[in-house]
Amino acid sequence: MLKLHDALSILLGVAGGVAVGGGVIALIIVLDIIPRLAQLTRTYHRVHWYEGALIGGSLIGTLADFWHWSIPLGRVTSTLIGLWCGIFIGLLAAALTEVLNVLPILAKRLKMTGYLFGLLMAMVAGKVAGSLFDWFIYRP
Repeated sequence: MLKLHDALSILLGVAGGVAVGGGVIALIIVLDIIPRLAQLTRTYHRVHWYEGALIGGSLIGTLADFWHWSIPLGRVTSTLIGLWCGIFIGLLAAALTEVLNVLPILAKRLKMTGYLFGLLMAMVAGKVAGSLFDWFIYRP
């Protein structure tokens, strides 16, 4: 029975990884992130470097997560890296939201058009509170 449980865990893990990876790649392709980055930096002749960096970073990040790699950099450096990673994720989410016009559509459907700024601030406050809770209180 234990082998069946392990096999099922492996199957679900691989299926989840393929689903999430496929979604991320679809997002990158649909939003034309790599060609747009090459266009903005006027380095279209080096677009294969961007693709390689994306694939390499994904692979190294996955291996580091699976094998619990760590680099002892100290609290200040780790805090700065975490801050920059959080800013990047927040800006990426904001850009995606802006591109897809999610907030105006959501506000219109919920009949909250006049409260759009408050809705946005509530989302930001919730994200900040959740991140602080995860960082300072919840330690698995």
